[in-house]
Amino acid sequence: MSIETFLLEIENRKKREIESLAKDLAEKKSKLQTEMNIAVKEIQEKFAIESKIKSEREYARIIEAGKLQAKKIIFDAINENMQSAFNVIKQEIENYTKSPQYKKALETMINSSKKKLGQSIVVHCRDEDKSSLKDLGVTVGKSIKTLGGIVAENKEGTKELDLTFEELLRTHEDKIKGFLSERM
Repeated sequence: MSIETFLLEIENRKKREIESLAKDLAEKKSKLQTEMNIAVKEIQEKFAIESKIKSEREYARIIEAGKLQAKKIIFDAINENMQSAFNVIKQEIENYTKSPQYKKALETMINSSKKKLGQSIVVHCRDEDKSSLKDLGVTVGKSIKTLGGIVAENKEGTKELDLTFEELLRTHEDKIKGFLSERM
């Protein structure tokens, strides 16, 4: 073998090795590109799912906050209507205390108090009602600030019966609110 043939063979072997290495490199590059594409796709899918879950949670939170706000608005409106209704009731009571029927209501309150506390009672009332109560023959005590009605107590002061309109409203407030709720 001549040197030229030998060199030619070495060169051909180098070319084949370089081609083989280039082919291996191209295959590895292709394989890495495919793996990278798969990894990128998986990451995109993962983040798409996570973002969808987060957006659904945020959507649900916003909807629930909206429902809660709506309930609060309705509750506030109902309370405002209730308060307005109670103000109207108090105004009507104030008008009632100026009517002739009010004196009969005071007489009924006195009779009821005597039944529960005994015949000898002391009655506390508004200044405007003192003359009417004296006409009914009861002992009138101190003046009280009220829309109307009386506070009666036995002579010993050990028992008391509050028949003021405010107390009657307070004790029947649930019934009144129920009645008003049905009408709203």
